[in-house]
Amino acid sequence: MPFARLATATTPTAHLGLGLAAVGRPGYITLDRAADLGEGHDRTVENLRTRTHELLDAAYAQGVRYIDAARSYGRSEEFLADWLKSRPDVTDVVVGSKWGYTYTAGWTTDAERHEVKDHSLAAYERQRAETDAILGDRLDLYQIHSVTPDSPALTDKDLHARLAEAAAQGVTVGFSTSGPRQADAVRAALAVTVDGEPLFRTVQSTYNILETSAGPALAEAHDAGLTVIVKEGMANGRLAAPHAPEPLRAVAEETGLGCDAVALAFVLRQSWTGVVLSGAATTVQLASNLHAAAVDLTDDQLARLAPLAETPEAYWQHRSALPWH
Repeated sequence: MPFARLATATTPTAHLGLGLAAVGRPGYITLDRAADLGEGHDRTVENLRTRTHELLDAAYAQGVRYIDAARSYGRSEEFLADWLKSRPDVTDVVVGSKWGYTYTAGWTTDAERHEVKDHSLAAYERQRAETDAILGDRLDLYQIHSVTPDSPALTDKDLHARLAEAAAQGVTVGFSTSGPRQADAVRAALAVTVDGEPLFRTVQSTYNILETSAGPALAEAHDAGLTVIVKEGMANGRLAAPHAPEPLRAVAEETGLGCDAVALAFVLRQSWTGVVLSGAATTVQLASNLHAAAVDLTDDQLARLAPLAETPEAYWQHRSALPWH
């Protein structure tokens, strides 16, 4: 499996990855994007391509070895592929992407719909061809994007057969989850088999100080041999310094590092965590995020952060109300 490369890595930041959701398209639901990226006229394709390459250079230089993209993250695959082609010496990164959502915003921030979900076999065939045309043999991991318990991707045997073919050809097959029933989705996916063998080898879920409900199911996935990737460890900016709740700010002050580093360290401390994604939009944010590897939270600090957890229903209702900036 490609993640064996991370398991044997010695750099502290090897288990921190870089997600490209925030820089592959001009609009996203992360808070404070105007401060990070400038106004809409600053977010041209070429400006965001340059920014993505700067982030990738900085991440690689600091030991990051997993990069996460998706078909619906605007031009993230294209930006990543361009960077890989310009860095022929970079052969040790693990590249993941996702299918199941189509980007429909047309490089604007005020589209009526920014992405459309489709977990059908036809959507997989179309998007896999698109990803292959861009990333080619650099694709290591292909994930179903945002599986929920009612997703047809959990029951479509023809789709499972095609995914198993991809796995047999060397591409790791995984899935991501979203919504208040992430734990149910994880457990349902763990039960999917092809010819008696588990289909999925990775799971990517939202887990952070405010949303911990998937934790037990992710522990089960880890015990079943899956690599667990954690997304949205910063809760779309809600745990960054300007918005962080007081207990998080207090712990950050004690550590001498940022609220973001503490928030990501909270995730890294989970025994089942394989990779935690930084969703940084600037190199300054990235450097601060990567300090998470140096944070050693005490039991007392963890106990003070624990009451910040919301019910999954409240968390996902708040997330769904975030505007696209």
